[in-house]
Amino acid sequence: MDLSIIVPLFNEAESLPELYSWIDRVMKENSLSYEILFINDGSTDNSWQIIEGLQQAHDNVHGIKFRRNYGKSPALFCGFARAKGDIVVTMDADLQDSPEEVPEMVRMIREEGYDLVSGWKKKRYDGKFSKNIPSKIYNWTARKVTGIKLHDMNCGLKAYRNEVVKNIEVYGEMHRYIPFLAKNAGFDRIGEKVVHHQARKYGVSKFGLNRFVNGYLDLMSLWFLNKFGKQPMHFFGLLGSLMFIVCFIAAIVVGTSKLVCLAKGIPARLVTDNPYFYLSLVGMLMGTMLFLTGFLGELISRSSQERNDYKIEKEF
Repeated sequence: MDLSIIVPLFNEAESLPELYSWIDRVMKENSLSYEILFINDGSTDNSWQIIEGLQQAHDNVHGIKFRRNYGKSPALFCGFARAKGDIVVTMDADLQDSPEEVPEMVRMIREEGYDLVSGWKKKRYDGKFSKNIPSKIYNWTARKVTGIKLHDMNCGLKAYRNEVVKNIEVYGEMHRYIPFLAKNAGFDRIGEKVVHHQARKYGVSKFGLNRFVNGYLDLMSLWFLNKFGKQPMHFFGLLGSLMFIVCFIAAIVVGTSKLVCLAKGIPARLVTDNPYFYLSLVGMLMGTMLFLTGFLGELISRSSQERNDYKIEKEF
């Protein structure tokens, strides 16, 4: 099978029949065999009934129904596990992602050797303040932190080699950073294609501005886990040691200045009356706590079952 098309959705009943017809037409025009996996993320409308109707009429339609709304990452995780196509495509169900872009993304993977091709909605039909400006800031930050030169990291329209989705774990709200997850798993041939973005035809957006705050926090978590996840002592131990040493030297300076004043017969206040003495003690305590945090993190990391989980591409 050429393609597995994964469509996460939440209350998109109006769009589903039109989306299926659109996908079916484009795939047939390009002679691509495919399956569609609709992931119903706890919809409260009749989305599931629509999916059941499509499945009864077309044997290449499959569906997964969550008991409640879990989010896009769990939906993609379940879709990736079920995908059988050589290339896996993800797109949103709101008709804002165009299936017309898929054949070219497939060609880029097959002929140009990309592991992953991400869409770039260069011209958007969203409110400038509510989406465009925060999105530009978010993507600039993501490029700097991840080192991946994508203009639209969170674009829902993406295409992957099947082995990519089978070797990454999408959890929490990490769907925003699938290219980063793929890069960390060793799939660093990541391309980008400008795609057509359409205005929403039915309903309203299910995402608010809080996704940018959550996205930033998730990005910091991914960066830290990738850099120090298996070696926490390299971060906490180094930071704690430096803080302890600096504050210890500061405490010595406070004590030495007192001794110098006594030796010269100069009146000086008690060391315990000097606020810098207490700041030094607090800093030393914080440094010790950070060091112990790194030590405990190292113990936990070494006892993890995934401590030697290395992705081997070929073996003779």
